[in-house]
Amino acid sequence: MEISLSGLKKNHQNRLRIIAGEWRGRKLAFPDHDGLRPTTDRIRETVFNWLQSRLSGARVLDLFAGSGALGLEAASRGASEVVMIDNHAAAIDAINAHCSLLKASQIEALNVDALEYVEQCESPFDVIFIDPPFATDLLQTLLPQLLQPKMLKENAMVYVEAPKSVQLTLPTPYDWHRHKITGDVQFGLIAYNTNA
Repeated sequence: MEISLSGLKKNHQNRLRIIAGEWRGRKLAFPDHDGLRPTTDRIRETVFNWLQSRLSGARVLDLFAGSGALGLEAASRGASEVVMIDNHAAAIDAINAHCSLLKASQIEALNVDALEYVEQCESPFDVIFIDPPFATDLLQTLLPQLLQPKMLKENAMVYVEAPKSVQLTLPTPYDWHRHKITGDVQFGLIAYNTNA
């Protein structure tokens, strides 16, 4: 079943497919905006295989939600609360429309700036997704702010997606739990290293 919103392009580049969970196989349309680069099905499948045992009942933050692929997949796989952030109103409107159609009451989609949200956030998360537009330095700016006790519950994971060429320096005691390169993209999970 394909779910589309009026005014959205109906080509393959503007659709995402939920891979597994409650909404497995659902196809959702999303609007274009500058810097939007949805996480591929292949990468999403790998990441959610890594995270599968951690999602049931988890509190999840999806910064730079864009198409909504990561946050919707997390909710489909059992996350009890998903906060999705994007500063493009059309992206948030589309995500809210999908949530209404899917009856996804566990998702809150907010049209706010990611930096502003993180600065004001007071409740920690089990999983955080950060996949900003590649042409910005937002990842390097936000990552140190995310790797803080106020943002992360015990045993939390932070998913990062970035160009392969970017050198990411992780502050002690955080380290890569999993890391992989596919084509020109690097992605992985960062966790607190109890042995550091």
